[in-house]
Amino acid sequence: MTQNVVQSVDWLAIAPPTIAAVTALAVLVVDLFLPEGRKRLLGPVSLGGLLLAALALLPLLDGDRRTFCLTADPAVCSYAADHFTLVVQFLVLGGALLTALLSMTAVTDTRLPAGEFWFLLLSSAAGAALLPASRDMATLVVALEVASLPAFALVGLRHGDRLSSEAALKFFLSSVTATAVTLLGMSFVYAATGSLHLTEIARGLADVPGRLDTLATAGVALTLVGFAFKTAAVPFHFWVPETYVGAPLPVAAYLSVIGKAVGFSGLILVTVVAFPSYGDVWGPAVAVLAALTMTAGNVAALRQAPGRAHSAVRLLAWSSVGQAGYLLVPIAAAASTDDPGRAIGSTVAYALMYAAVNLGAFAVAALVARTSPANRLDDYRGLYATRPAAALALGFFLLCLAGLPPGIIGLFAKVTVFSVAVDAGLGWLAVVMAVNVVIALYYYLQWTALLFRGAEAKAPAAAETGDEGAVAGGGAVAVAARLAVPAPLTVAIALAAAAGVVLSGAPQLVLRFAAQTLL
Repeated sequence: MTQNVVQSVDWLAIAPPTIAAVTALAVLVVDLFLPEGRKRLLGPVSLGGLLLAALALLPLLDGDRRTFCLTADPAVCSYAADHFTLVVQFLVLGGALLTALLSMTAVTDTRLPAGEFWFLLLSSAAGAALLPASRDMATLVVALEVASLPAFALVGLRHGDRLSSEAALKFFLSSVTATAVTLLGMSFVYAATGSLHLTEIARGLADVPGRLDTLATAGVALTLVGFAFKTAAVPFHFWVPETYVGAPLPVAAYLSVIGKAVGFSGLILVTVVAFPSYGDVWGPAVAVLAALTMTAGNVAALRQAPGRAHSAVRLLAWSSVGQAGYLLVPIAAAASTDDPGRAIGSTVAYALMYAAVNLGAFAVAALVARTSPANRLDDYRGLYATRPAAALALGFFLLCLAGLPPGIIGLFAKVTVFSVAVDAGLGWLAVVMAVNVVIALYYYLQWTALLFRGAEAKAPAAAETGDEGAVAGGGAVAVAARLAVPAPLTVAIALAAAAGVVLSGAPQLVLRFAAQTLL
């Protein structure tokens, strides 16, 4: 008897990443026929595609949909639109929308090729939206590469810029190496279990023959490498500062949020779903990675705070490494707790908070970069005197990242992560986290205080460079710059600030939303 191998595709379930991918292809084709003067229309089209992809999540809220399932066993599927998937896709597409708003002005100002930029951004967003829905190793790898390969090109898209090309090459080479190690680990896991589907791997690893135990253990450890790289976990973090500084600012913002969402969602899937029986292997490893990552990131960020020669983007880069360490804590706790769903919910809640406020900080940095392309920390001195709304917004974002009032959502997220670590018996990791939170307070508060210092402190900096015109005409330039703030940039800052304020006023919204992410 011939088995029926024809599959039906649930188009509604796969709509979010599909819409982003189709929009990317449409932008690439339309770009071929648009005259140079009308290429700015590609930005609104891309923004509309991302918004439509995000709206496609709404019909999926009513249940758990699965597709691309085995005909022999319909319960084993390659794509799942469950609550975990929807929350991460919301984070990815929302972050991509804010990135698109930041990019609409940057593409024109920095003369980036519009068609290529929007195609690459949408393609990467489509891969990032696909990854949390992936339920087999092959789809995971494809999604990871679809999200990563366009990102390499985005980093190096400023033609003729040495820093941009160097950052793209470093990012590409290190990422390819990490992916190769991950593929080797996945091949070991497949050899030990005979399956690529995550649920089948979990069953296989629960009863591995003794002669294959070493192979399976090595496979579990090596598989984590690629996802640890995407999360910028130590020692796979060395690409972050140079890449963020060399990339166009919207691309750095994208990598800091969507790049991490890709890494963390993949890490959660392979550990909690595929490797639960090997928690004694990956649990301690992730705990050590969390401790090293938050410490290395915060200590390096501490060295950046504030100085005239120090880059604000570099400080945000090291800050993102430190924040990645906090995000790893609940994943480590999931290995040794009876309630892994609560642990994963804590990671997702923290990621949602981090995405909103970090993109907001990058949006204000993009605003400052319009008049101070070097984007040094000293360029933020006295920002309140010239741009009070932007200064208040950035101060609020930094206090959220620090976990201080009025950034209540940052405080709640940190307390939730801390309590998960304590409940899982990881007291030592909770202590390391507490110490790092105190370290981070120093550079976040120093930057915040800088915003409200006297604006006249900028005059000596101009005098040192011999730029007398900058001192004499500074007021006129500041007024002109205030009047020329682009609408998309204003909207991006306003949306991020509104999200932070709403969540700080009602932090239970994000905590309850994320608490349902049990896989």
